[in-house]
Amino acid sequence: MGRQRIRIAAAVTACAAVTGLASACGEDIPPTVNYVVDADISSYNANTVDGNADGVLMATTRVLPGFSLLGNAGQVTPDRDIGTVTREPGNRLTLRYEFTPQAAFSDGQPLDCDDLVLAWAAMSGRYPGFTPATTAGYRDIDDVACNPGDKAATVTFAAGRDYRDWLSLFGAGALLPAHVVARTAGIGDVIAPIRTRNAPTVKKIAAAWNTGFDLKPGPIDTATFPASGPYRIDRYSISEGLVLVRNDAWWGDRAATDRVVVWGRGSDPARRLSEGGHDVVDVTAGMIAQDDDTDTGTAAVNASATGAPGDALGVEGLVLSGKGVFGDVRVRRAFASCVPRDALARQFGQGAQMWNLRTLAPADDLAGSLNGEFGRQYLRPDLERTRTLLADAAGTADDGTARPAARTVRIGYLAPTPRWQQMVTAIGESCKRAGITVTDVSSDTIAPGALGTAADALLVANGASFAAAGAADPIRDAYQLRGGDPLDLGNYRNADATRAIDELAVASLESERLGLVRTIERAAWDQVPSIPLFASPRVHRWNDRVGNVVAGLGRNGTGWNMDRWVLR
Repeated sequence: MGRQRIRIAAAVTACAAVTGLASACGEDIPPTVNYVVDADISSYNANTVDGNADGVLMATTRVLPGFSLLGNAGQVTPDRDIGTVTREPGNRLTLRYEFTPQAAFSDGQPLDCDDLVLAWAAMSGRYPGFTPATTAGYRDIDDVACNPGDKAATVTFAAGRDYRDWLSLFGAGALLPAHVVARTAGIGDVIAPIRTRNAPTVKKIAAAWNTGFDLKPGPIDTATFPASGPYRIDRYSISEGLVLVRNDAWWGDRAATDRVVVWGRGSDPARRLSEGGHDVVDVTAGMIAQDDDTDTGTAAVNASATGAPGDALGVEGLVLSGKGVFGDVRVRRAFASCVPRDALARQFGQGAQMWNLRTLAPADDLAGSLNGEFGRQYLRPDLERTRTLLADAAGTADDGTARPAARTVRIGYLAPTPRWQQMVTAIGESCKRAGITVTDVSSDTIAPGALGTAADALLVANGASFAAAGAADPIRDAYQLRGGDPLDLGNYRNADATRAIDELAVASLESERLGLVRTIERAAWDQVPSIPLFASPRVHRWNDRVGNVVAGLGRNGTGWNMDRWVLR
C-alpha cells in the first residue's frame, strides 16, 4: 500500500498536542499522553515482513496482546490477562494454551482456538501465500489441536524441535482476529480450510491476513480493527496521529490514562520532537538534526538519551542484496573493506563500541567474549584490498560484456533520519577512493522489498527493522541468516549457517550455543551477507507529567506498559 507522508501545519500540531480536558481548537479532549515513535504505523499486523520492518508492535502491544509480551529489558513476560500456557509432560514439547474465559475482542467475539490456528498457519511457512516476517518457532509446531470456538488448544512440536524461546510464541501482536480475516476472505471460518489444506481458500485467507489490516490515515472501520487489550483504536489521521482510547470491553485492570496518541512517521514525529509536542519518546538517535539529548520545550526529562550501549538488544548494520552488484562475493568483500566501521561507531554510535556479531546483541551474556573474535579484517577501511577485490571481480561476463572495476552501491533507509543520512555520506566518502560510488536512495516509503530492486543495501536495526528491534533471547533474530526464512532479506544461503541456526533454536546449554554462534558468524563473515556496525542508539525520554514509564529495549519499545502510564 502507498504510505502517505504529509507535513502538518504548526497550528494543527499545537491543537493536537494539547493534553487536558479542553483544547484550544474547541473540542473537549480527555487527559492524553503523546507518545512519539520512529515506527511507521502502516498496519494492524506487526507480523508481516513490512509490519515488522516498520516497527508496528511499538503501537499495538497493548491493543492486541497475546499470551506474553516483551518486558522492559526485552524479556518474555507471561500475560495472564489473556490466558495461561502450561508445558505438558512427554517426549516432545507440548503446550496447553487456555484463554481466560472472558477474553474477547472489543466487538464481542471471543479470543479462541481460531485465532491460534490462524497465527500458526500464517507464520509456520507451511501454507503458501502468507508473508510472515519470520517462521522462527512456528515452523517447529506440528499441530494446534482444538475445535472452532474452543477456549483452549494443545500445541505439539515436532520431535527434537523443542524451540527454546517457546514462551514468546503467540505473544503480543500475534493473535489477529480470525473472524475478521474470515469475513474479509468471504468464508465462514479459517480452521476448516487450513485443516484440509484447501489451497484456493487458504490463498484468500493469506491475502486477508497480509493486507486486510493495512492502516492509513483516514476513517477507521472499527469492525476491521477490534482490540483485545486495554486500548483500542479510536481514529487515525496525519494531524491527530493514531488515537488510542480505553477499551471498555477489556476485562483486566483498567488503563491508567484515558487516551494515548501515538505519533509515528506518517504523522511527522520529527516536527513534534523539535517543537516539544510530546510526553514520551522512543526513537532512533538522530531522528532530528539537533542534539537529541537536549530538552525541546517539555517538562523535565526523566530518562537518559540512549541508555547504556551494553544493554542494547538491536544492532545497526547494512544488509546486502545477494544479487545485482552484490551477486559476486568479491564485491561484497570489497565493499565491506571500504566501509569505515571504526569511524562510524565513534561518530554515530553514541558511545557504543564497534559490533561484529549478527546473532547476538551487546546485552546477551555470551556476546562480550565473542565480539572480538570476528570481523577483524573489516575493523577499519583497507582501500587497497577493496581495489584488489574489485579488479579480481572485473573481467568478462558470461554474455561477453566487460565487467567494470568501478561499482555503484545504492544504500536505502527510512527517511528522513539525518543520522543515517550522515552515515551513508561517510561511507560514500571512504569508498569512492577505492572505486565504489555510494548513492543514497533513502525514501519515506522504503520497504524490505526494495532490497535487490531499488537498493543494493539497506541500513537497518537487527537485520530487518527500521525501528525498535531485538529481544532478550536472540533466537528469532538469528533467522536473518537462515536460508529461506523471510527475515533473511538478502536471500543469503549457507548450509552450515542454516544448520547451526536450526540447532541454536533448540540448544539449551551455553556451551552448545557458543559453538553454534561461532559457526554462524564464521560463515557470515566469509560470505558477507551483511555488515554489523554498532549497538542501535535509541532515545528514551519522558517528561515529569507522566508516571510509570519504563524504557523498553525490545522490539515493542517503551509502549510495552502503556496502560500503566499515568498523568500526574
